[in-house]
Amino acid sequence: MDSLVVGIGGLLVLALLGMFAVAFRRSSSATSDWRDEVQPEAMKADRGGVEVVVLAQEKGEDIPEGDLLTETDEVENVVPAARAVQVQSIIEISPEEAGANRRQFFGKAWAMLFFAYLGTLGLSSLSMMWPVVRGGFGADIDLGDADELLSAVRLPDGSVSPLFWAEARAWIVPASAEEIAGSQFIDNGTVVAGLTAIFMTCVHLGCRVPWCDSSKGFECGCHGSKYNALGEYEAGPAPRNLDRFIVELTDKNRLIAKTGSIINTARARDKSVKYPRGPSCI
Repeated sequence: MDSLVVGIGGLLVLALLGMFAVAFRRSSSATSDWRDEVQPEAMKADRGGVEVVVLAQEKGEDIPEGDLLTETDEVENVVPAARAVQVQSIIEISPEEAGANRRQFFGKAWAMLFFAYLGTLGLSSLSMMWPVVRGGFGADIDLGDADELLSAVRLPDGSVSPLFWAEARAWIVPASAEEIAGSQFIDNGTVVAGLTAIFMTCVHLGCRVPWCDSSKGFECGCHGSKYNALGEYEAGPAPRNLDRFIVELTDKNRLIAKTGSIINTARARDKSVKYPRGPSCI
């Protein structure tokens, strides 16, 4: 969304600069009289009417009444009695009659584009302040049937095999009532139906924390932070336990992870599960 807003804003700015340059060039030449830019020969040809001479009779020659001759006709023994000249006149009209000129057009277009840019920027800012989350990370995500998830992450031999859910960016981990008894996970809404959803990001510097099957814990390969199977801090520079999401169980036994609600928990002196159970992966 941010890149789209920046792209639209950049295009509008470029359009405004181009229109301003054209309008400025037009306005700089508008102060001079247009007649100064026209060659005298063109002006003379534009005005060039046809001069007609009415000839008078002289020396007894008969000229038909109403006969008109031009200057190019050669007639002897006559004198001009009158001259009728057809001249093309130039009449300037008012700006109201002519309509908007180019400078006015570009000025109005510049103003419209500027206010359109401000409107787009304002709407984009409002959309970022009040986002509408309809899916994906940050929304409520259905992780599936709770019984099927529990059988997938708690193996028949009692060992743990967390399930990674990419859309929720979470590890689905079993958390039995015996394991969390007396811990800080009982009343904070992060455990339901023997399951919890742990955020995949290390709380140290944000690296993704993978599961280590040999040690039965989460171990960050970036800086060595280690957590047990319930995400409790065990070692390394991490300041607290792995974060986790609020989880709910629907009437249809569906496990819902509220990825918009991330819960932080402090390091615990007494751990809920044993770690490590084998060689470390880092």
